[in-house]
Amino acid sequence: MKFIADFHIHSHYSLATSKKLIPEYLDYWAKLKGIQVMGTGDCVHPGWLRELKEKLATDGNGLYQLKKEYQLSPANTPDCITMPGTVHFLPTTEISNIYKKNGKVRKVHNLCVFPDFASVEKFQVRLEKIGNIRSDGRPILGLDSRDLLEILLESSSNAFLIPAHIWTPWFSVLGSKSGFDTIEECYGDLTPHIFALETGLSSDPAMNWTCSFLDTFRLVSNSDAHSPEKLGREANIFDTELSYQAIYDALKYNRGFLGTIEFFPQEGKYHYDGHRNCNICWDPLETIKHADLCPVCLKPVTKGVLYRVAELADRNDITTAPCKKDFYSITSLPDIIAELENKKTTTKRVREKYFEVLKNIGPDFHTLLFAQESQIRESGGELLAESIMRMRRGQIYIEEGFDGEFGRITMFKKGELSGISSHSLVAGQDNALTAPPSFKGSIRFDIDQFQAQCRLKPTIT
Repeated sequence: MKFIADFHIHSHYSLATSKKLIPEYLDYWAKLKGIQVMGTGDCVHPGWLRELKEKLATDGNGLYQLKKEYQLSPANTPDCITMPGTVHFLPTTEISNIYKKNGKVRKVHNLCVFPDFASVEKFQVRLEKIGNIRSDGRPILGLDSRDLLEILLESSSNAFLIPAHIWTPWFSVLGSKSGFDTIEECYGDLTPHIFALETGLSSDPAMNWTCSFLDTFRLVSNSDAHSPEKLGREANIFDTELSYQAIYDALKYNRGFLGTIEFFPQEGKYHYDGHRNCNICWDPLETIKHADLCPVCLKPVTKGVLYRVAELADRNDITTAPCKKDFYSITSLPDIIAELENKKTTTKRVREKYFEVLKNIGPDFHTLLFAQESQIRESGGELLAESIMRMRRGQIYIEEGFDGEFGRITMFKKGELSGISSHSLVAGQDNALTAPPSFKGSIRFDIDQFQAQCRLKPTIT
């Protein structure tokens, strides 16, 4: 069966996260989104594991389900709406590894996935001897990533590790600030046990296809959600039996892993280069032109994911990349509604409209990706239908994210919606709006020329 999965999330035990990150709301929001398989996040934290064991029960296929007595009824939800279906959970946790290797401090985030709670408990015992796993849902350990993987495999041969958001500048295996240049340099002799990589919000599969050394890995995407509403910002699509073993085999042996649901990477907060405080936002070519230095503070800018990918890329023509998977680029339904309403996504009006759309059309992903245009038009109006169709076609306006600042994707020019009615979009109307240009991909420059310019740029001392 086809299903959507989001493995990388957090719990209320992680710092700077929502108090609603509890099993009841994870189950509830996953149904609203149309997600069938969820990672638990933070399963190594003793308090969270205890809560998970209390509220989840095995489903007989190596996954877990929320016990019936904990499931929210419509009367007990803030919006009096629930969606049908069952959400399955698998134990996951993110570990922050900070250590020195090859003469450089490394900061790498790793997503660990487990077949059962028993293997999590074995893993817990080992890690508690190394560092503090109780103060933060995402523990920070002075442990080599290779050694973390070894401990994970000793906890269960059926557990697996996914390097998290691999291009993020500060905390990732290939990050420009504290990462490596290859996967092998990080995980050494245990690299063959790595079979999937998380691309992160600021890159998409097409960007990763420019790097031939990633060809052998499945490229997965997850939300890294810090609140229930953010579940499924990115996700994975499978066509397998709904079981832990089938998910494991799909990723390891490329059996039934269909592809991913993605942010437009420009919306990610580390896509472009720059300095947020200095209001400097550059594409990689502009960064080279300025010798990496901010003209305001004269310090090196933070190089984003696009720059780092281009540095390591060796393939200009991605049509030759093997094992490419389909991917869908989306922006969130609340963001689309907020643009149409000219309000912030957190306002009551946007929230009410969002739940109205779900009631009339179906779960979030169904509405964004699969619902018929005619159904969206009838149930949500002409403007909503036009927005979603533009998103599906990649006809968008882009403000790139940089240096920790999220970018913005819109379907209409600033001010374009003021004073128009939904009738402006009806076919044949003289005042119908003009659609934005189609999205042409993230790397819109020649990689070979970029790398040649990198070699020629002056060294600043």
